[in-house]
This record gives sequence, C-alpha cells and structure tokens, in this order.
Amino acid sequence: MDIRIQSHGHVEVVGIAGSVDGLTAETLLSTLQAHVDKGNTRLVVDLSAVEYTSSAGLRALLATVKEARRRGGDMRLADINPNVRKVLELSGFATILKIFGAVDEAVESFGAL
Repeated sequence: MDIRIQSHGHVEVVGIAGSVDGLTAETLLSTLQAHVDKGNTRLVVDLSAVEYTSSAGLRALLATVKEARRRGGDMRLADINPNVRKVLELSGFATILKIFGAVDEAVESFGAL
C-alpha cells in the first residue's frame, strides 16, 4: 500500500494505492489520524487505485471519519474502484460515508472557507 497526501486549499486529499488489509490498515489509520490530530479535519480519500479493502480497512476509515467529525470536519471518499465500492455498499459504509465520483467534486463539496 502506498499513501500520498496533497493539500487542496483547506482540504487534504489522501491518495491510496494497493490493498488495505490487516497488514496495512494500521499504517493507513495512523497516517490519517496524524493529519486529523494536526487539525486537518477536512479529508478526501481517493480510492481509485485501491484494489481491495478488508474489514480492517473499513475500520480505519470509520475511525477516521468519526474523529474528523468530532473535531468539526468530515471525510469524503472519491473515485472508488467498483470492487471496493461493492464492499462499501454491502457493509453499509456507503450510507455512513459521503461518496463522490471524482476527487474534485469531493473537494468542492466542502465549500470555501
């Protein structure tokens, strides 16, 4: 798994590539939590290059969105691979997390500050 983060104004875009599973989910969680802890509570997670996510990956996303919302922010998911989207829908995560077709749409959904 590879994680890259870019700032888009007041929003951090987190690009993930590879698989998010029991071996990599903790790295993802600690990376996302570190950004939230620094006050970067508006996150967009680009899932276009994620081929697979396990329940451990879903837990990492859920923990992050809860903490971001607790701090007055939110997390959006964008450009989701169809296989990963199916996992999100079957697990009910598609109703908890805001999902967008493109990263730019997700960034714009936060509006201007």
